Amino acid sequence: MITKADKNVVRKKRHARVRKNVFGTAERPRLNVYRSNKHIYAQLINDESQVTVASASTVDNDFNLDATGNVEAAQKVGEMVAKRAIDNGFKVVVFDRGGYLYHGRVKALAEAAREAGLEF
Repeated sequence: MITKADKNVVRKKRHARVRKNVFGTAERPRLNVYRSNKHIYAQLINDESQVTVASASTVDNDFNLDATGNVEAAQKVGEMVAKRAIDNGFKVVVFDRGGYLYHGRVKALAEAAREAGLEF
């Protein structure tokens, strides 16, 4: 039987493998996704200077949906992070799915960010 802790260990190993090759720069920051059971978080990170350029999540004050752990909430976060990125002058990003499978909430966030104007 695979426990939740085992799944997270596998996810962290996968994320470490991917992070060897995915790097955010000042011109092209990294769009990082973190998913918990109740919330989803997205950050634009410049790895050269180790600075978060923009972020959005379901715990933000301007997030106005009741449910925070579903696909609809992930779409809203994707739109919010894309809008904030474009406001800060970033249009092209590198997508870092955080070791999660590209499915469900992670996919919804990515596609909403693409539709809102981000390129990756």
